[in-house]
Amino acid sequence: MFHSARLKLTGWYLIIIMLISMMFSLVIYHVLINEVDRFEHAQRYRIERRLQEGELTLPDMRYRRLIPPVLINPELLDETKQRILAMLIAVNSIILLLSGVLGYILAGRTLHPIKDMMDEQNRFVSDASHELKTPLTSLKSAFEVFLRNQHRTLKEADTLVTESIHETDKLQSLSESMLQLAQYQTPNEDTQKTNLSLSRVINEALRKVDPIAQRKKIILENQAQDTKIAGNMYGLIDLFVILLDNAIKYSKVKSKVLISTEKHDKFIKIHIQDFGLGIAEKDVPHIFERFYRAEIARSKSNHAGYGLGLAIAKKIVDTHKGLIRVQSQVEIGTTFSIQLPLN
Repeated sequence: MFHSARLKLTGWYLIIIMLISMMFSLVIYHVLINEVDRFEHAQRYRIERRLQEGELTLPDMRYRRLIPPVLINPELLDETKQRILAMLIAVNSIILLLSGVLGYILAGRTLHPIKDMMDEQNRFVSDASHELKTPLTSLKSAFEVFLRNQHRTLKEADTLVTESIHETDKLQSLSESMLQLAQYQTPNEDTQKTNLSLSRVINEALRKVDPIAQRKKIILENQAQDTKIAGNMYGLIDLFVILLDNAIKYSKVKSKVLISTEKHDKFIKIHIQDFGLGIAEKDVPHIFERFYRAEIARSKSNHAGYGLGLAIAKKIVDTHKGLIRVQSQVEIGTTFSIQLPLN
């Protein structure tokens, strides 16, 4: 599909370029031919006038009428016109060849972002379908087993309903995460960005995750300095909620999560450091991919997740023209660093 669209776009480029080139060539051809004809008439008139005024003399007047044809050779004029036409045809052929090559390259570059977006959407649909299939299959199987049991009891029904509600909550969480990711997947360039207080954004994010931290008796230590940044309030709050929630989930009980900043001339870095499970070196390059969960998170953590949080965080940072990096050591902790441009 992409190759076919690229060829079609190249064809349109060629048609437009060649139409313009041929129009200019026709204009140039007519201008040059008119100039050749004008030169012929002017030269003939000049010679005839000089002959009439006696500036040119001939021994035999019989040859007088032969001078203009000798000096102005019609065959030479025809040859000149043909050479002009041949040169214009050659130039247009070169333009056609170069336009074909350059048009094909330009068409590829023009369609590349569209291809990437379509591939991204296809992967998103495929991944989402796979993730939705598991809890739905689990629900369906549980109901089928319950219905086939001829001696089912009220207690078993209560257990089934409780488990179903739990699975439904997971589905709801997954759906909300996918909608949030889709929102940042194709960001709106008109998304309102205002002058924000960084402290206000971080404090709002801390307020939202504080109940989770209290359950694990984790101290949230905020050492961030206040500064003005340009961004979307809700997007940045979502960003810090995701990173803080991650830090709390994978931290040890009664540990702490540290928030600090590092200000530069044109940007500020916000560090979110935890002292938890850490991330294996082989997992670090993949943690911002959709539906990816590090092996340690799957094996040692009791928290169910779908691996969408960090993918959403990366998209939010990208929409703010920032950078996000991670440093981690297993069983020591992880530090996420977010670089955002200053106002």
